[in-house]
Amino acid sequence: MQITNRNKEEKDCYERSNKKAGKRAHPRDPDGDGAAFDVSSYLQEQLQMEQDVNGTWVAEKEGNLNGTYYTYTVHVRGEEKEACDPYARTTGVNGKRAMVIDLASTNPEGWDSDADPNAGLTYNDAIIYELHVRDLSSDGSAGIKNVGKFLGLTETGTVTPGGIPTGLDHIKDLGVTHLHLLPIYDYGSVDEENLDKAQFNWGYDPVNYNVPEGSYSTDPYNGEVRVKEMKQMVKTLHDNDISVIMDVVYNHVQSAGDFCFNMIVPGYFSRIDENGAYSNGSGCGNDTASERSMVRKYIVDSVKYWADEYHIDGFRFDLVGLIDTETINQIVEEVHKDHPDVIFYGEGWTMDTMVTKEGVTMATQQNSVETPGFAYFSDTIRDALKGSVFDTSTGYVSGAEGLEETIEQCFMGLTDWCTTPAQTINYASCHDNLTMMDRIARSTLDSSRADRIRMNNLAAAVYLTSEGIPFMQAGEEMLRSKLKAGGTYDENSYKSPDSVNSIKWSTLEETEYQDVYEYYKGLIAFRKAHAALRLTNAEDVKQNVTPVDGLPANVVALSINGGVNGEASDGIFVIFNPNNQVEEIPLPEGVWDVFVNGEKAGTEVLATIADGKASVEPISAMVLVRSTAAPSAAGAESAAQESPAATESASAEAADVSSASGNSAGILIGVAAVAAAAGGIAFAAKKKKGTK
Repeated sequence: MQITNRNKEEKDCYERSNKKAGKRAHPRDPDGDGAAFDVSSYLQEQLQMEQDVNGTWVAEKEGNLNGTYYTYTVHVRGEEKEACDPYARTTGVNGKRAMVIDLASTNPEGWDSDADPNAGLTYNDAIIYELHVRDLSSDGSAGIKNVGKFLGLTETGTVTPGGIPTGLDHIKDLGVTHLHLLPIYDYGSVDEENLDKAQFNWGYDPVNYNVPEGSYSTDPYNGEVRVKEMKQMVKTLHDNDISVIMDVVYNHVQSAGDFCFNMIVPGYFSRIDENGAYSNGSGCGNDTASERSMVRKYIVDSVKYWADEYHIDGFRFDLVGLIDTETINQIVEEVHKDHPDVIFYGEGWTMDTMVTKEGVTMATQQNSVETPGFAYFSDTIRDALKGSVFDTSTGYVSGAEGLEETIEQCFMGLTDWCTTPAQTINYASCHDNLTMMDRIARSTLDSSRADRIRMNNLAAAVYLTSEGIPFMQAGEEMLRSKLKAGGTYDENSYKSPDSVNSIKWSTLEETEYQDVYEYYKGLIAFRKAHAALRLTNAEDVKQNVTPVDGLPANVVALSINGGVNGEASDGIFVIFNPNNQVEEIPLPEGVWDVFVNGEKAGTEVLATIADGKASVEPISAMVLVRSTAAPSAAGAESAAQESPAATESASAEAADVSSASGNSAGILIGVAAVAAAAGGIAFAAKKKKGTK
């Protein structure tokens, strides 16, 4: 086994190409003259490795090797192959050659004091926003200079042509706590030598697990640049109070035979079926044999490396049902020794794979009790809200009936597979399948656009107030759609062009989109303000969250006790009405302040209800908090004695106040009198003429 130093193939080509007038030389033609390029002529040195203990090989080289590119030459079963280092910290273009790097020299200013801005939060305190790096900036309306790059997420002050904030400023203003980035390690489906050509991929085809993706750097030829720029991105996000989650794909590689680990030790990294073929339980490539000791060590080492070196705050595991529970538990344990606030979650679907050891338990939803520090995506709430991702059926928000109990269980974070709300990722859309709005549109062909928007907002209100961990796809808050050139919806846009995948920031210049954004922003703010929505264990949920019986068909309501988990209020009452009509819902005793209705959400009181009955608009949510100010007895008595004419006048005045503040017209502010905060003026409201 040899180490082959190919420094000149990468570094010298890089340096020489910089001398050219604004155009990079092709690495196989550094002089740009079209002449054939002899790789061997750039060979600098070969180091013979010596066999060490337990099948390992070692070699040493003194001196400053920073910036040196190298590969391994291996002789296995009479065949010679050249492989990249599986533990490479960075690489040259397209990840073919590892590079020695002084990692300390890549740290941005202030890196030593950089830390998770949301340290100390529980899993349930997280609000996760899923984003593809390129999607953020690839539409011209983003106003971002570093299109498709790590540095695009460091730019502030970016706006649409109409002056609406985009990019990082938008994400920060929205109020999410964690930014989940689709794969940002080195993947193979984008050719880094031809970035001037249109290319796109989600990146679920790992090449080098411990290396940042080169196409997201401003210079994929220089292995140092991608490291520096990714760290700068993380640092900037932290400075803006946003934690960073990596989407990791340790479950499979695209082609096991070409993967560097298997080139060095053939067949060890990947599972092999009874016919001697590589297993493909994911349908996306060849399954990783996580149950094997050195593969498990590799995965644990890799995750810990990202947490240590890049200050990553969370990890989302792609198709984690292909990874065994022991590996997952080791990852959580080892990372939490130094980084106790890192969060872990993944897709716990049951997959068909050929494990290589007896007695192996896989990390699936059904085995969630075996991985107490790991959370799982809830397809239960996803499909209940909008219908199955595999057909065009309707869901709770789009007209399906008989789902009340499922919605109640999902709200409590206690479905048939989930024993604690700390293990459920509540969501309605992600990068897979149709966007939320596209899925609703496909299943509600006869509905108006206004009603579809109300369905979208109702779904958001459900998962953003439910116990558990809320998760949303970037752009959902502005009705993101993925339309193909022919006008059909794209439900698998993993390699579709920017025209499909990009976030269309200019839509925010239109009122209907801006209103939805403000609604999401308000829901997030409300969730942050109320600890009772973020309970961390099942017993607290069972004792303090109570579904309400005796409601109209399809309507769901839950009462949440005050005081629990540090909740400052005296109680919260949540109502979901998917029906196409106003529903009158009885409230618990007392005066209740409305913070969420069909049009608005936030931390400011939209209306106050004192008569014990809420009028909930069609296809909408209402969230109320027990008022801290009891109604004035004198005011109530005075109101009761008013003449019909006086009552009518007061009602009209109250309706005007409601309209001015953006309240839903159907909200009943009080048949019994409520004392106004300013001067104790008693008034009542009635439904405006012409409203539903």
